[in-house]
Order: sequence, then C-alpha cells, then structure tokens
Amino acid sequence: MPTRLGGGPRTPKGTGSFAWTRNDALVVVGAAAVDVLGYSASATIDGAALRVPGFALLVLAALCLLARRRHPGPVVVAVVVLDVAMELTAPLPQHFTAALAVALYSVGRLSGPRTVAGAAALTVVMPLLARTESWTAAGWGALNTALAAALSIGAGLSMGRRQREGEARRVLLADRAVAGERRRIARELHDIVAHHITTMQLMAGGARANLAHDPEAAREALVVLEQSGRTALGEMRQLLRVLRAGEDPEIAPPAPQPGTADLDRIVTEARLAGTETAFTVDGPVRPLPPSVGLTVFRIVQEALTNTRRHAGRAKADVRLSYRPDHVLVEVSDDGPGGPADGPSPARAPAHPTPSPAAPGSGYGLLGMRERVALQGGTLEAAPLDGGGFRVAAVLPAS
Repeated sequence: MPTRLGGGPRTPKGTGSFAWTRNDALVVVGAAAVDVLGYSASATIDGAALRVPGFALLVLAALCLLARRRHPGPVVVAVVVLDVAMELTAPLPQHFTAALAVALYSVGRLSGPRTVAGAAALTVVMPLLARTESWTAAGWGALNTALAAALSIGAGLSMGRRQREGEARRVLLADRAVAGERRRIARELHDIVAHHITTMQLMAGGARANLAHDPEAAREALVVLEQSGRTALGEMRQLLRVLRAGEDPEIAPPAPQPGTADLDRIVTEARLAGTETAFTVDGPVRPLPPSVGLTVFRIVQEALTNTRRHAGRAKADVRLSYRPDHVLVEVSDDGPGGPADGPSPARAPAHPTPSPAAPGSGYGLLGMRERVALQGGTLEAAPLDGGGFRVAAVLPAS
C-alpha cells in the first residue's frame, strides 16, 4: 500500500500490473547511478574502454526494478539476463550490480520459497555461462555471487517476516478493539433495555391498576412511561449513530452522555415506579470525568433496576460520596439478600405476588464490574447480613 513521502501521498504511476510509485523511481535512479559509477571506476582501474552498450544495459537493468513489487520473479530473470549480456558485450572483473541486489531483496521479501530458490540458483548459474576466464576464477566468482545473493535474499526474507508479524499484530489489535467496542455497546444496550423497559412495564401495570379508581395516578404513570420510552429511544438512536459513524456525516452532534447530574432523574423514576428511594450526596460536589460520571450513572441505574425487579417493594438508598481523589457510589436496599457472584443475581421476591419480570441473567453485575474495571476502580456486590443487598463502587476521580 502506498505510503507518504514528504508532504503528500505517493501516487502510483503507470497502469495495470506495471504501476509504480515515486519511491520505485528513486530506487531505479539510485541503482542505475551506483552501477554506472561502478562500471566507470572498474573500467578506469583496469584500463578498459568504456562502451555505450555497457551503460545502456546497466540502465535497462535498473529500469526493470519499476515492476519489482508486482513481479519480483520476472524482474530477477530480466536483470540476470541483462547482466549476462553485459558480461558478453563489456566484460568486467567480478561484480555484483546494485540492480541485482535490489531485485533479489524484493524476491526474498515478497515471494514464496520456490521463487526464492529459483532466483538464487539462476543468479549463481547464469553468469557462469558468460565467463571466459579459467574455471578456478569462475568458481571464485560464483562463490562471491552466491554470498552476495544470500545476503540480499536474507535481508528481504527478514524484512518480509517483520512486516508479516507487524501486520498480524495490527490485525490482532484491531480485533481486540472491535471486541471491546462490542462489549461496550452490549453493556449500553443492556442498561438501556433493562432500566427503561422495566420502568415502562411497571408504569403500565400501575396505570392499568389505577385506571378505574384513581385516574390521576394512572395519568402520572402514563406520563412517566412516555418519558421513559422517549429516553430509551433517544439513547438507542445515539448508539446507532455510533455504529454508523463511518457511513454518513453527522448532521448534529450527539446528545451528551448521562452523568451524576442525571441521578435525580433516575431516583425520581424509581420512586414513581413504587420503590421508596433515598438519595444522599456527601462532600463538595465537583465535575467528574465524563467516563466516570457515566459509570456512576449506569451503576445506580442498574442497581435500582435490580431492586425493582428482584426485591419487590424494598426501600433503596443511593449515596454518592465525593472524596479528594476518588468517588464512592453505594446503592443498598432492605429486600431479601442473594448471592453476590454466580450465574445470576436474581433474588427471591419480597411478596407472594411478584412482578412478572424475568429472573436476572447475570449481565447486570457483569456489566457493572467491567465498567468499573475499565476506570481502574473496585466494585463490591453482596447481600447484607441483616437482609438486603448492597452495591458499592470506588472510582478514581482525580
């Protein structure tokens, strides 16, 4: 994939399978310059005449490198053939061109074992056919060529392995990020559905029970039901906007996440749903980080929902304490106790005619534990000795 060079992206040139980038052009220029300078220096030292075909063949071999990313094997064959033609038309002492080194490096980095083995064998064998010196000199030349080829291919193999490992790590991190986001969305959906649907169910039952003899109470229950449904719908839409963030541009900013300022609303809903709830704030109130405020809100929301579902007409107490470096949120009730851990936080109903809500699934406490762990805090959820249940979380808030 093209990367950035200087201030802008590299733009592939050419068409089809022979597209090349600016970096490829720079590699071609560099390889051609090194080989031409090497040819000129060798000819000068040996007292040989400089020949135009030699320069042309070296430049052609370097130009083949434009296709090295897409066709590394054929590029090695073309460079080796041009090097053999160079030996026949403008013979030089033992040499290993820069173009051949780059071509072998590309084969080692991009090709499979068979192509790499074939390229190495071709690089060593083909130049022997053009040698005119003794077999001893030719043998030493083949050995030098083999060593240079091994170094070039080895560097390519090492770089290819590092890139594959890096890509595997990137894929793994992306998968973990997706899994974490799915868990976060699942927690949000559970909190929204468990709280608002339970409230709507209780309000609908209260309205039905009071419709005949207390129309005003039924009207208030229906108002709360409508508000709860509207809030649930808004939060669901906000989650959907997050899921579709990459599809369409946002026309308006999403609504702010709930926090400690919304605890009064949750407590009021619990009272209207029939749960006598006390709310106390200790310490000087101060702004909390948005993620901490959301965690506090969700803990209170989930705990009160569990109280309504599993503790009948129990009384609940919500306490929020601001400390210098942390915040403590506690939700307790005086209903029947239950197991703090295990597959389900469900508790026995407080009355012979309980609410028809289904038993707890265990995802409420699990979601609270995950939220608190993400903030680096601690969570306690356990039955009280004298009856009831208590949920307490300590969250860093510096």
